[in-house]
Amino acid sequence: VISIRGASFVASRRVLPSITSKRNVHLQGNILRRWGKFRKTEILNASIELDQSSLEKPIEEDSSVEVDGSSLKQSTEKKSSRRDVPPPPLPTPEEFPAWAYEPRDFFRFEIIHQSSKSQARVGRLHTPHGVVDTPGFVAVATNGALKGVDFRDADEAGQQLVFSNTYHLMLHPGSETIREAGGIHKFTNRRNRPFITDSGGFQVFSLAYGSVQEELSQKGELKRTGKKSEHQSLGKDAVKVSENGVVFRSYRDGSKFLLTPESTVDAQKDIGADIIVPLDELPPYHIDRQKLVESVARSHRWEARSLQQHLKNVQQQAMFCVIHGGIDKELRTESINYLTSLPFDGYGIGGSLGNGRQELKELLQWMMPLMDEGDRYAKPRHLLGIADEESIRNAVTKGIDTLDSAYP
Repeated sequence: VISIRGASFVASRRVLPSITSKRNVHLQGNILRRWGKFRKTEILNASIELDQSSLEKPIEEDSSVEVDGSSLKQSTEKKSSRRDVPPPPLPTPEEFPAWAYEPRDFFRFEIIHQSSKSQARVGRLHTPHGVVDTPGFVAVATNGALKGVDFRDADEAGQQLVFSNTYHLMLHPGSETIREAGGIHKFTNRRNRPFITDSGGFQVFSLAYGSVQEELSQKGELKRTGKKSEHQSLGKDAVKVSENGVVFRSYRDGSKFLLTPESTVDAQKDIGADIIVPLDELPPYHIDRQKLVESVARSHRWEARSLQQHLKNVQQQAMFCVIHGGIDKELRTESINYLTSLPFDGYGIGGSLGNGRQELKELLQWMMPLMDEGDRYAKPRHLLGIADEESIRNAVTKGIDTLDSAYP
């Protein structure tokens, strides 16, 4: 125990190997402490009181200890074994309750007309807070508010579905605050129009690589080269991904918090949007294929966990999956086959969608016919994060129903 001006801290014996035989040591010096950024704080007369009975010999990186005659490798091998633990298997469709595959009485998509010249279709999406006519543009209100126009004017102009970001709302004002205010519809006083919220997965990408355009221009090297975008002032540890979820560093004060498939669903339950999205990982366009394979598999596991959490308390919310795979046909097809086998209410088209409009067009050209197969045809499709005019024209003719973007 280290006692510094009345405060007590636990000291690692690895940090203090040279003083294990001394009971009291007085030190003077400086300590680096992180609070948003590193700063120097002078510590005077730090009294370190060590209980010899609780101390053991420090373990070196390459050392081993004998336990019942067997040698157990320490430190390095333990870390290696943790890395070698295989990921859990994907949940099968049979592991989800049978009732989850039945139609929802609060959420329904009807196809009114199908073009005979293309995959374009006219539909109507029924939600607890109103109808969405499709194909339709979904305006982005990142923090629960549109930029340059308020909801009254937007609604009068015909805006129906609005997209808000769970990550930003969790940081401020907080999902609990929105829940206590009665949900996002009452919180924004937009009571009779529907909302959709994402999971925060896009922030895994943007905090690590900057904007999509920045990642494309730097060929996925933003973090490794040290070239910082306006999104990267938080440092190289702004995002850490594990099987459990993602550790984010807040852009507001630098504090860390953990986002898991379960916690993002719980936050979206607090927010109360009509359509919610499971946690996924958005890999960059420039990525090694093996890493892309691992990322897609991780997204599938996260999305299945999100769906399981959602089905514990549906709360009159629909959940759309997010189909991944980049521009890789094999991985996109695998993602479609797995995610459409689960009881999602609609399909989001996400992940890296190419290096420009032409590659996106080519991607949709071969991918969207797969979405017309069997029962997939009857569910709504949403293109995530792309809705400039040219892309809208290309996407709608391929059977996309709704598109969101902060554009213009």
